Amino acid sequence: MANKTKVLFICQHNSGRSQIAEAYLKKLYGDHFKIESAGLEPAEGVNPLVIRVMAEVGFDLSEKKPQNVFELFKQGKLYDHVITVCHDSESKCPIFPGITQRWHWPFPDPAAVEGEENEKLVEVRKIRDMIKEWLFDPPENSINFKALIEK
Repeated sequence: MANKTKVLFICQHNSGRSQIAEAYLKKLYGDHFKIESAGLEPAEGVNPLVIRVMAEVGFDLSEKKPQNVFELFKQGKLYDHVITVCHDSESKCPIFPGITQRWHWPFPDPAAVEGEENEKLVEVRKIRDMIKEWLFDPPENSINFKALIEK
């Protein structure tokens, strides 16, 4: 497919939610979309808890490097859909040139979970599964990737 629909997931640090969403969407519909993720203030690396829970379901995020959304903007990258996946990113997100549809679907922050290691893993799994569910079965008035490829 030569002209793939371009999708960008954005969260604060590009170390959790946006990485999960990018990984799942690439697996689901990577043949139909060009998918990236970035952060407003990128972390040094992907959250180790996210790496662990994604490895449990067959994804290796250990080599992924967070990207800076403003660098993508400065490079002149264009996206058909820009999706913010954390509470505080929507208002700080740059306006990408071109025809871009913006979506906001916040999820809890894996970096904010508290407790012992096993308790944190339980909570990060819940976040992972919420993101997966949203991609597989989006709520009404949200982006539906399956419907986009069926057009």
